[in-house]
Amino acid sequence: MKLYYSPGACSLSPHIVLREAGLDFELVLTSTKTKKLQDGTDYYTINPKGAVPLLELDNGERLTEGPAIVQYLADQAPQKHLAPAAGSWARSRLQEWLNYITSELHKGFSPLFNPAMPEEAKVLFREALVKRFAWVDTQLEGRDYLLGADFTVADAYLFTVSNWAPMVGVELGALKNLAAFRARVSARPAVQAAMKAEGLIK
Repeated sequence: MKLYYSPGACSLSPHIVLREAGLDFELVLTSTKTKKLQDGTDYYTINPKGAVPLLELDNGERLTEGPAIVQYLADQAPQKHLAPAAGSWARSRLQEWLNYITSELHKGFSPLFNPAMPEEAKVLFREALVKRFAWVDTQLEGRDYLLGADFTVADAYLFTVSNWAPMVGVELGALKNLAAFRARVSARPAVQAAMKAEGLIK
């Protein structure tokens, strides 16, 4: 398998999941600015959407969209319990979290990374994100992870997007449950390995 990624982008989520699952994979560095690979290949010829992540299977099949990719990967290593069984109520709860993170958190950051966005508008987007993260903080009360005691693919995704907060002035310091969650996830060996591989930590 190949994972097309950009350091620290949302592709960090499936990167973490690949390592948690113990699957064999190759990382392919992709520039989200130039849309080129290191060998000069036009990334649009691989993914017409131009975004990371993209997972390419050994048979040439390609899958885009992080929430879809991480569920596929979890299902390849069911013994790791990175996602509840397909069709179960717990799996629907996992999908509920993945949808919330992708639509309400992940996409909420997009305007803040846009240099053309007026600062007055960014203030509103920051406020909205803080409110959404504050709700997530309440859901982490008394829990190690989003679904309870077990780390799942939703936790990898939440960790990834919450990493962006300091870069764009979203202040989450008052959210103690979220801070404890982030420390817990950050300490996982697979997370450390993924972040080192992407040059995010030494």
